[in-house]
Amino acid sequence: MKGDDDLRHLLRRIDGRGYKAYRDIKGVYAFPSHTLLIDHVQGDPFAAPSRMRVRIPLEGTGLPSETYSTRSREIGLRDFLTRRFAEAAEKCGARRRGSGKSGLIKIDRPGQEILERTSVLLRDGMLEARFVAGLPARGRTIAGRQAEAMLLEDIPAIVGSSLSYERLDHDALFRHIEVNEDADCLRACVRQSGLIAFVADGSILPRVSGVDERPMTGPRVVPFASPRLLMHQFELPNCGSVHGMGISEGITLITGGGYHGKSTLLNALERGIYNHIPGDGREFVVSNTASVKIRAEDGRRIEKVDISPFINNLPFGQDTRAFSTDDASGSTSQAANIMEALEIGAKALFIDEDTSATNFMIRDHRMQELIVKEKEPITPFIDKVGQIFCDCGVSTVLVIGGSGDYFDVAGTVICMDEYTARDCTAEAHAIAEHYRAERVAEGGQYFGAFRERAPLPGSFDPSRGRREVKIAPKGLHTIAFGTHTIDLAAVEQLVNVSQTNAIGDAIHFAVSAMDGKKTLSEVVGDVDARIKERGLDAIGTRPAGDYAEFRPFELAAAINRLRTLRMKQKNE
Repeated sequence: MKGDDDLRHLLRRIDGRGYKAYRDIKGVYAFPSHTLLIDHVQGDPFAAPSRMRVRIPLEGTGLPSETYSTRSREIGLRDFLTRRFAEAAEKCGARRRGSGKSGLIKIDRPGQEILERTSVLLRDGMLEARFVAGLPARGRTIAGRQAEAMLLEDIPAIVGSSLSYERLDHDALFRHIEVNEDADCLRACVRQSGLIAFVADGSILPRVSGVDERPMTGPRVVPFASPRLLMHQFELPNCGSVHGMGISEGITLITGGGYHGKSTLLNALERGIYNHIPGDGREFVVSNTASVKIRAEDGRRIEKVDISPFINNLPFGQDTRAFSTDDASGSTSQAANIMEALEIGAKALFIDEDTSATNFMIRDHRMQELIVKEKEPITPFIDKVGQIFCDCGVSTVLVIGGSGDYFDVAGTVICMDEYTARDCTAEAHAIAEHYRAERVAEGGQYFGAFRERAPLPGSFDPSRGRREVKIAPKGLHTIAFGTHTIDLAAVEQLVNVSQTNAIGDAIHFAVSAMDGKKTLSEVVGDVDARIKERGLDAIGTRPAGDYAEFRPFELAAAINRLRTLRMKQKNE
């Protein structure tokens, strides 16, 4: 193995040469405190930065074994180290070292959620950090001295300040690890108690803005407090007792006036599938990890989805048991989104009336009188939500402020009043009893069966031009897949572009598990099992530092939105 002096000599030898001569430094170099692996060298100062890794013997980091003694603790530790590396790299990155991306040192940057990532790994007795670096240039010639300073001074300084226990804030480190462990424990307790979600008292639910997920601050922020009748209490291994509002299995309405916190509460619940960093305000807001946010999605493509429980008798004899369209309406897209979530095994649905199709949610008595059922293809959600729970065991949390008819089907009604939650169940049921709904239930006594689908591998083509595989995220909600674009704007539980990046590669990996007979549920289940067995590296062809964990639901959602997708129903 070469040493750091060998790297120094190489850089001095190629100083001033054409940029492509940087390829000579690809390799592995032993430093006194770590090993530097240069995996890929960029071909141009304006191209994507070079991919690098550092490895340190775990015992050499000084990290106590209790910081990674359980899976929850290990993920919390790796997330914490990624953040510290990112902060140290950002300070070094302020020193630009030439043209293009010269001098850039960057690691995957987490948000408010604690996710399993490939940016920092612990395995085989080693700690490995994966990052990118822009090799310095003057124009398109090598700036060897600047590269020497970056690779032999800056990177060792970043490693020393962010991956050595001695240099870390010990209190912050253990707080980060323990919050992650407590959240995992709380989620397990919630599930065992027959709840689908929990919001701890004192939680700060509002966010700074729609594009800034940090907690809102200021005198108008109201800490969450549970209604007495919905109060639950759990014991956690680190912080001790925590109490707050539990949301039971079944049908829960969140209602109240406009701008009083209904959607804010639902947003916190839908993000409760992830753990959050200390100080986020939502550390102890947790939801069943099989909870899926549902909305209308005009214009999306649908491929052979059985939406017949909701929609039947379309004009011109369109078959809703194998419904396909390139331009879905609000109601057909929302029906398909529900059926696709059930297909993958959802245990709870989160729905906000503001992002739903009105005619899908409710059909009142007067409209039933004007448009008889024989002329209305849609069976509204109000008549199916109870059947989804009774027949499928799937709960629903629904934000609604415009139709009291939902009081008839709700098991729990939470009223938000100036960001304060009240249990209005008894009052809502009394109103429902006093003012009997005149509308007639539609859609029969049972939810109805749906058909599973098998994706056909020939409908996936990731090639573009001369490249056999060209897959890349274009922001959080878009994947470039070959010559096609997958639009994930309506997949609202994605929170980090590294998830999107991993999903793009996971689609390509999943094709190898497709045979035209395996159902979509089985395919995404195979991918999930492989990741659990081998880690996120299983889906890639090279060591990647920019993958973050994702759920089978988001992988399936991306596959469903590929416009070249072809499906075969299982009974065809």
